[in-house]
Amino acid sequence: MERTATSKKGGTRRDVAYAITSLSPQEAPPRQLLTLWRGHWKIENQLHWVRDVTFDEDRCHVRSGSAPQVLAALRNLVIGILHYQGKSNIASALRRYSARPSEAIALLKLNSEARE
Repeated sequence: MERTATSKKGGTRRDVAYAITSLSPQEAPPRQLLTLWRGHWKIENQLHWVRDVTFDEDRCHVRSGSAPQVLAALRNLVIGILHYQGKSNIASALRRYSARPSEAIALLKLNSEARE
């Protein structure tokens, strides 16, 4: 993929990025490959970026046993619950619920009536 980026200062930069796929040219013409490429980065931006920046996951000192996987699963669960609630700005939602713990706990009782 070739792309040209223009900075706010007016400079331009040309990038070439490579990818590997098991799809044949007939299965994935250029437009389909672009759609797949953008879909990958959508996931990266929606989930991993939120985990890296909002939850500051990279500075977490938990590194042994299954604890890192458990913490990642909990972060994903929180992100999923907030998305289910229609929250698109996870950082803002976390600030809100940290200031209102009773509302955060109420989120965990979603559909509790349906289970009873």
